[in-house]
Amino acid sequence: MKTILATRTVEIPEGVEVSVKARVVTVKGKLGELVRDFKHMPMELRVVKGAEIADESAAPEGEEQDIADKDFVKVDLWFANRKQLACVRTVCSHIENMIVGVTRGFIYKLRFVYSHFPINVTLNGNNIEIRNFVGERRVRKVKLLDGVKYIRSDDVKDEIQLQGIDITKVSLNAAQIQQNTNIRNKDLRKFLDGIYVSEKGPAPEV
Repeated sequence: MKTILATRTVEIPEGVEVSVKARVVTVKGKLGELVRDFKHMPMELRVVKGAEIADESAAPEGEEQDIADKDFVKVDLWFANRKQLACVRTVCSHIENMIVGVTRGFIYKLRFVYSHFPINVTLNGNNIEIRNFVGERRVRKVKLLDGVKYIRSDDVKDEIQLQGIDITKVSLNAAQIQQNTNIRNKDLRKFLDGIYVSEKGPAPEV
């Protein structure tokens, strides 16, 4: 069964500029600019005034006035089946993450876990180098993606932080570091060494 029209909106906060052209969304904020292409999803994307949404929704009178003053990104999908409907929420989540990225940024914290051989992590140019993992001499390298910042925590022992405005790049780098220190051909219940993501989310507001 197909749904005639599925609609979702994302509020654009103050200090953030969003433009949509041919399903390419550009978000500008105090921390930078992000661009994302949604051309692979057959849906309507546009920036609308709150007054348009207030007319369609049955909001209370006081709230209607608040909505009318704001801008929104509106996502419309016509005649969609169940799988295509899921894309509406996905696109909205991506746009919300872009807005959070340009206003606050994202931070991923990773902790070193070892029982005997201390893991040594250093930044060499644009590469994160992992040495002495379970006593191995092989140097594991992870290339930092554009816009991702490496920070060594001063207050917490054996912790590194990755920061950036693009959640896809920050999370990908964190995953690459974690997967680079996977234990192979040993009992995983006993050999727990590795670098694991301990905390993740938007950076605290200053």
